[in-house]
Amino acid sequence: MTPRLTVDEIRERTYKRRDSWWTVWLVDPVAVHLVRLIAPWRWVTPNRLSLLAFGVGLGAAACFWAGWLIAGALLFHVAFLIDCLDGKIARLNGTGSVFGVWLDYIFDRLRVVICALGLFGGQWQRTGDPLWIGLAGLVIFLDLFRYLNALQMGKIRELMRGDGPEPADVHGNFRARFGLFGRARGFLLAHRIRAHVFSGIEFMMFVFVLGPLTGLVVPFTVVAAVLLTAFELLLIYKLWLTTRTYSAEKEALIRT
Repeated sequence: MTPRLTVDEIRERTYKRRDSWWTVWLVDPVAVHLVRLIAPWRWVTPNRLSLLAFGVGLGAAACFWAGWLIAGALLFHVAFLIDCLDGKIARLNGTGSVFGVWLDYIFDRLRVVICALGLFGGQWQRTGDPLWIGLAGLVIFLDLFRYLNALQMGKIRELMRGDGPEPADVHGNFRARFGLFGRARGFLLAHRIRAHVFSGIEFMMFVFVLGPLTGLVVPFTVVAAVLLTAFELLLIYKLWLTTRTYSAEKEALIRT
């Protein structure tokens, strides 16, 4: 067993430069102490934590299906907490792997699908109301779209960065149109919170934690769907403006 690091050392080595506000405010303050506790044990690997998080997620889905909404919500959040630990352990101990990245990603998506079927399917079984089937489909679709969209946007950004000399400021057009957003972005980044305020993480927490805890599953799901859609459309619009600016400045660089 290796010596334990201090909490400050773990923060320095494991915290992401930018993260979701849910993670920064509600997960990291707990996770940093858990990492300090388990990091010296070398048998605690990122892949095993990913498997454990998935197993706890299955428990959450079972509780949702049985109608034990509060228990399901608490287990879902515990699963997310464990899922955050695997990345921190990987960064701290250097035990991450390419396969582990795939495993973590796939289990995250499966956990959402299974918990959506458990939560909304369980309510449909009890009430017979087709609204629950529609909400299950909506949650699964939006979660998959969010992460597929993020992957494709990442590819486009890499393509622009790798295509010869990069124009100086491809985001200037967006900042000019959304000055207030730019000022809010600076405040968020200063507190380690990414500007994409309502991401897939907040979406999951509204649907699978806040909704079941309060008994307001439908309102929280609808609000989460609207907010996620709005922020995804904003990202798409920003990408569109960025690619237009990139293409125009690229042509100007070629002509000179």
